[in-house]
Amino acid sequence: MRWFWFIVLYTALALGANTAMADLTAVEGLRDGSMKKLSLHRAPVEVPEAVLLGMDDAPHSLAEFQGRYVLLNFWATWCAPCRKEMPGLAALQTDQGDEDFQVVTVAVGRNPVPMIQKFMAEIGVENLTLLRDPKQQFARDMAVLGLPISVILDRDGQEIGRLHGDAEWDSDSAKAIIAALKAR
Repeated sequence: MRWFWFIVLYTALALGANTAMADLTAVEGLRDGSMKKLSLHRAPVEVPEAVLLGMDDAPHSLAEFQGRYVLLNFWATWCAPCRKEMPGLAALQTDQGDEDFQVVTVAVGRNPVPMIQKFMAEIGVENLTLLRDPKQQFARDMAVLGLPISVILDRDGQEIGRLHGDAEWDSDSAKAIIAALKAR
């Protein structure tokens, strides 16, 4: 009888894993244009604990965003590709942002609050969650080796995808990807 329950459990887990893979395979098929750079993982990857700072220096954790998909964007004020893609991230937040999805930006390294505010004012972005990683500890733990890097977290706070470099986050492809993830 013990073997029977083991087989039932194993089969259920295998079917669940295959269903999750099938869901991401469908999402993968939505990648077009700059979204082709988005790599979706075969299995979710644990994300290290992070203590990030808000614009008011208050500490924040990624746990605050669990229960929704998060597009975590690592950037810096001196990064030209970051400046190029930030309005697209803001447009994606406007279009898809809700209780199921949020764009969260993480300024990596020395990015003083006044410089971040000036950067955002110059490009007309007002709707993004702005966090900071001044000592770059979280970026190192996340293997961020260049900027910008965007990481998609699932509702459990695990990494399910990563895109290196800038992308057109306001494209139809990006919107379809996020909508498909939210529908899962």
